[in-house]
Amino acid sequence: MGAEMDFLHFTRPSIDDAEIQAVGEVLRSGWITSGPKVREFEAALSKRYGGRPVRVLNSATAALQLALRLCKIGPGDEVITTPLSWVGTANAILEVGATAVFVDADSATRNIDLDLLEAAVTKKTRAVIPVDLAGLPVDRDRLYAFAGRHGLRVIEDAAQSMGASWKGREIGCFGDLVAISFQANKNLTTAEGGCLVVNTEDEARLLEKLRLQGVTRFADGGMDVDVLGGKSNLTDIAAVIGLTQLPKLEGFNAKRRALAKHYFEHWDRNLGCELPPEDFEQSNWHMFQPLLPLDRLKITRGEFIERMKAKNVGVGVHYPAMHLFALYRSLGFREGQYPAAERIGRSTVTLPLYPAMTNADVERVCAAVSDVLSPVLAP
Repeated sequence: MGAEMDFLHFTRPSIDDAEIQAVGEVLRSGWITSGPKVREFEAALSKRYGGRPVRVLNSATAALQLALRLCKIGPGDEVITTPLSWVGTANAILEVGATAVFVDADSATRNIDLDLLEAAVTKKTRAVIPVDLAGLPVDRDRLYAFAGRHGLRVIEDAAQSMGASWKGREIGCFGDLVAISFQANKNLTTAEGGCLVVNTEDEARLLEKLRLQGVTRFADGGMDVDVLGGKSNLTDIAAVIGLTQLPKLEGFNAKRRALAKHYFEHWDRNLGCELPPEDFEQSNWHMFQPLLPLDRLKITRGEFIERMKAKNVGVGVHYPAMHLFALYRSLGFREGQYPAAERIGRSTVTLPLYPAMTNADVERVCAAVSDVLSPVLAP
């Protein structure tokens, strides 16, 4: 089989000899857990974000959970978020004992519907967690105006937003608390990992304790524990991958934008699919996600995925509306509460998009979509 017919996964990390060599050097150094490379990575991220304190963690989920703890949010408190995200967003709220309050998605942006935020506020509301779905930023001006009116903390779930921007300012350089992911499929990866951008050195010091059992160490070898912490530190092995990736990020994101533009140029508009917002200024194009016209299709989404796979094209689903999961149904959520999120969640598919792809790969995906959908599309 020729290289042109190799299986196209919906995503693939951009790892080359530089990352492999850097990891080898860390392994040979004998210091493989949190150490000098973690501190170096944090310093590089802080510089990128205008000097704001940054602490790295083993996931963005941990970043969200610890951000909630920094805000002293727990039982009896409510946190507003979207049902259209990776379930870790809302799970972090439950993990600290707070109540997740969902607000429906905006049909155009697929992010949280800012017009519906006011109605979700109660006397128990303490924070809002917006999600930049696929790396398309939520309107930060409206978001922070809303939070300011109600005295709420903002914990940005910018897990997918590495390198994205709002009105020329990179996400992470401004705002309140910002959680970013470096998981394997993200625009910059450490294999697994994430970071939290905070506001003050006091918050950073508390975050350091929360990520490693609440421990404070002293120069004389002693230690103390004055807060309950967990285990969410990042290793030097992971950190050095991030350090090696960081100078490449602009190139990665530029390639993603170019590939996304190529999708728009070669997409068959007669298929009736709803394409993502055509934003090439602020989005980092973490994913390319059309919505299938399920009301006109004679096949299910699952059958579409299988038929694409038969053509050696991988397809993901990001994300089902999380309030319909059994855990959240058990908390009282039900179908029909958030119709926009449910519609998007039912019909979304994630098509291949990553820097190693070529324009020919994009054209191949577009052709495969047309071949699969055209014969099963009702008039």
